Amino acid sequence: MSDARAPVPAPDSPGGRVPEFTDGFDLDRLDPARWIPGYLAHWSSRERAAARYRLDGGRLTLEIAPDQGPWNPDDDGATRVSSIQTGMFAGPVGSSIGQHRFRAGLAVREAQQTARLYTPTFGRIETRLSAVDHPEAMVALWMIGFEDEPDRSAEICVCEIFGRDVGPAAGRVGMGIHPFGDPRLVDDFEQVELAFDPRRPHDYGISWSPGRVEYDVDGRIVKTSDQAPDYPMQLMLGVYAFRAAAPGDVPIQFVVDRVRGYPPPAGRAA
Repeated sequence: MSDARAPVPAPDSPGGRVPEFTDGFDLDRLDPARWIPGYLAHWSSRERAAARYRLDGGRLTLEIAPDQGPWNPDDDGATRVSSIQTGMFAGPVGSSIGQHRFRAGLAVREAQQTARLYTPTFGRIETRLSAVDHPEAMVALWMIGFEDEPDRSAEICVCEIFGRDVGPAAGRVGMGIHPFGDPRLVDDFEQVELAFDPRRPHDYGISWSPGRVEYDVDGRIVKTSDQAPDYPMQLMLGVYAFRAAAPGDVPIQFVVDRVRGYPPPAGRAA
């Protein structure tokens, strides 16, 4: 089944502009000038939150390994994560100051160095990736507010794909905005059903401008939000497994071909 709305062409990708961010997956290591190889380590630790990954042939593979433990068992149960991000901000140990306060009562467990590797305000984000079909896994590229001020905390989800929602002829792709602590925004998130196999490589993108976000898949706009965060946000790219490791598990492998970021068109930034 395809989305009932007739898709319209996405902007040219994107009109001859030169990217201001490229992923660096063609290097023989994850570039520390582009990515932090862990997931929200301030709520856990760098050791527990560390990503497992490899680079090969210009692609990134993020992996949930059979022996991998939960990233934060006290606050997020059995969830295991391999994720990378383009920024880091958190307060002192014991404080509640930190990015992506995903539940009440969180406290910083380990001090982190502030980093702004790529934290755009407006522009275009693109990725090419392959979802996984593990029924208890999910892959995503999303953006969170840098959150150096508490209200700057919204999420823009470029794509979020659960393994239970994929098949050879159709798949559901989550996209939209979650306000979290931003009182100026409302929740606007949906799963768009599309006639394609998400397990194969596909292109996902957003065009983010003042008061508007457009979401596209394989060059077609499939959703629009008539609101938008207006502050710096960072990229979050990862694979999640929502149960503890069990005997007989095999690695869950999430392959990403590329991630790019482009500045807003001339005259379009706030």
